[in-house]
Amino acid sequence: MTTPIVVAGDTAAVGRRGAPQGYRKGDGKSAIPFLTPGAIGFLAFTLFPVFASLAMSLFDWPVLGSPSFLGLGNYSELMSDTTFRTALINTLIFVVLYVPINIVVSLGLAAWISPRIKGRRFYRVVFFIPAVTPMVGNAVVFGLLLTPNGLIDSTMKSLFDVGAPNFLGSTSWAMPAVVMMSVWQGFGYNLLVFSAAMDAVPPSLTEAASIDGAGTVRQFFSVVLPLLSPSIFFATVLTLISSFQVFTQAYVLTGGGPGSSTTTLVMYLYQSGFQFFRLGFASAIAWVLFVIIMFITGLQFLAQKRWVHYDQ
Repeated sequence: MTTPIVVAGDTAAVGRRGAPQGYRKGDGKSAIPFLTPGAIGFLAFTLFPVFASLAMSLFDWPVLGSPSFLGLGNYSELMSDTTFRTALINTLIFVVLYVPINIVVSLGLAAWISPRIKGRRFYRVVFFIPAVTPMVGNAVVFGLLLTPNGLIDSTMKSLFDVGAPNFLGSTSWAMPAVVMMSVWQGFGYNLLVFSAAMDAVPPSLTEAASIDGAGTVRQFFSVVLPLLSPSIFFATVLTLISSFQVFTQAYVLTGGGPGSSTTTLVMYLYQSGFQFFRLGFASAIAWVLFVIIMFITGLQFLAQKRWVHYDQ
């Protein structure tokens, strides 16, 4: 007598046979010891700190001394804090500059290292290296490149007899310098995502477009790009979330300066919590940032219904 095969989605067959094949009674209890360490770590180092920071945001919580309850006092102070508004504007400027440039650069390079390019695996590795190297080290290297009399400045003087702008000491150039360093650091991850998505595009579709007279550019924008929309949506969401949390690049390159031209929300959070020891105020900044990120991410998920095309 043959054993009936349970096909995925055949709930009736599963119900007749009971538990899926390979499952034994007691397996759930056996899994508990393996899941417990991870669950404890999640509760202790993720879930508890989240709710603790929410509680701290309602207090004037100094490092030394007793906390005092303020209610929404920290949030009210944020609304009238000029430094917070400056940090918020700087963060938005960074996001508006960084996210599109990152997506365009990574998508363009992914299209360039198509299967027709020899050595595409080598290019993938080379472009991905900055994404896995320490960000502090990359920022230090860029600081040496962009500083007056650095490599870029010296090269321009020797070739064109014109010095480079004071990237790190000018309020006009400091934020573009941070964006440039961040794009170089982060585009490799999205490049791999887009390159893998392009590999999954059926060649028959581009061949059919070619037979209809579409050139390479037309094939990319009319055939390949719509099929990449899920990957573009995924990369955009992750890139936007990470861009709102920018800290290391600005902290190492400019220290938030000159003035406060590159002071971001996370940097202001760090200064409030670990330099001025206002832990409750810093927690309020963190929760405002969390709400902003969740709101914009929610808008992205609503808007993706209009332009993201999933295979059915």
